[in-house]
Amino acid sequence: MKALHRKELYGWSVFDEARNLDFHSVLWVRPEGNVVIDPLPLSTHDAAHLRSLGGVAWVVVTNSDHVRTTRELVSAFGAKVAGPGAEAETFPLRCDRWLSTGDELVPGLVAMELHGSKTPGELALLLEDTTLVTGDLIRGHMGGRLNLLPEAKLKDFVQARASVHELLARGPRIDAVLVGDGWPVFRGGRAALEELSQSRYDSC
Repeated sequence: MKALHRKELYGWSVFDEARNLDFHSVLWVRPEGNVVIDPLPLSTHDAAHLRSLGGVAWVVVTNSDHVRTTRELVSAFGAKVAGPGAEAETFPLRCDRWLSTGDELVPGLVAMELHGSKTPGELALLLEDTTLVTGDLIRGHMGGRLNLLPEAKLKDFVQARASVHELLARGPRIDAVLVGDGWPVFRGGRAALEELSQSRYDSC
């Protein structure tokens, strides 16, 4: 796995040829138990690295399209699963906890619901007030900037942009934005979110 901008954060990626961008997963290493967000398939190397770092206590799935290898991590490590509360009735696997805006899964990791995306109540996770981890709605199709989900899959642009405004209101100290799809923003994340919040619809 790749080291990210904080020594306790790691990530792994899969390149999607159809979309011409990387999909990402995030690992937060904690003494009390590690948290994985939106787990992609692991290479043999990355699986060994994950085990060496203590395995997985919690998997957070930001939306129903990101279940990916969650079942495998539950089987391998006995991990618990948290998912978006707005999808509780239709979610494709059992969750130990349903998250909504303001819920703290573990100390320092707070959930926020995003609206207008392709699934209801998609989750974003704010880690210790400074690092935002997103699923599908907020992404980075070009280095150095953020954009929204492509128009063909976006349910409601007005709601989506309002969700960006809410993130800004709830996360005044955001510096890094680790997107599920595309290029992350490791510094200046709040400025990138502010630019996104003022934009007209732009999917690239």
